[in-house]
Amino acid sequence: MMLSNNSSSTTEVSEFLLNCFVRSPIWQRWLSLPLSLLFLLAMGANATLLITIRLEASLHEPMYYLLSLLSLLDIVLCLTVIPKVLLIFWFDLRPISFSACFLQMYIMNCFLAMESCTFLIMAYDRYVAICHPLHYPSIITDEFVAKAAIFIVARNALATVPIPILSARLHYCQYNVIENCICANLSVSKLSCNDVTINRLYQFAGGWTLLGSDLILIFLSYSFILRAVLKLKAKGAAAKAMSTCGSHFILILFFSTILLVFVLTHVAKKMVSPDVPILLNVLHHVIPAALNPIVYGVRTQEIKQGILKLLKKGL
Repeated sequence: MMLSNNSSSTTEVSEFLLNCFVRSPIWQRWLSLPLSLLFLLAMGANATLLITIRLEASLHEPMYYLLSLLSLLDIVLCLTVIPKVLLIFWFDLRPISFSACFLQMYIMNCFLAMESCTFLIMAYDRYVAICHPLHYPSIITDEFVAKAAIFIVARNALATVPIPILSARLHYCQYNVIENCICANLSVSKLSCNDVTINRLYQFAGGWTLLGSDLILIFLSYSFILRAVLKLKAKGAAAKAMSTCGSHFILILFFSTILLVFVLTHVAKKMVSPDVPILLNVLHHVIPAALNPIVYGVRTQEIKQGILKLLKKGL
């Protein structure tokens, strides 16, 4: 939709329209049910995990505090993106206000970076547990978790705040239709009449600096863990050591893989439908959120026992 303008002035954009899957409208029908189920699963599973860790005294340990932080981040990311997408699918409620769009943009960038940073802290936790087990109680303490949480919030809140500011200061004078289901920075800024080179550079540099450095340090941690595990000679020691960080590694692999696929589809956008990156972007805000608590719940005996205790109390 093109906003009206006359010879002397241009009409400023007061709201945007989110155009979901315009090239593949049938996707909206097919995706609405599984997306709704994934959203409910993510909300329910993360809420269950948070309640279990809160009420079960045996889970009041640094590792589970970090897992609680991950669940909180997943819940916020889901609530920021999925309800609006479902409203578009069900009721065609495509308008989103100027301020709401840039708020969504900030939360998505900020909390995704926080999630990546949380995975990094969790990788360090596993590194200390496997490589320096005797020093683990003195290094990974409640105070360490509190400082790590402050670092996660401060680093990513400050590093990502220029993204919506740079986009909001642009002059939107012609089109207000965002070819996306969400207010992604590059999808919004390309509607501007101004030069958006700075926006693109900051998004690219910020993304690779934050997420890229986190992933490098995560896989570096696991290379040290693997080397330490291979040196264990006691029968069953290696398997036991790897099982303690298996859940975490599975989630990191999924998190990094879906991001890699998303980047590759953007690079090879001439070879795939433009709707594919949009779909991956939406799914990346709900599938990890649904899987994280389930993987930990299934693979961590203490969490399973905690959930069962709560269920028995409820019955």
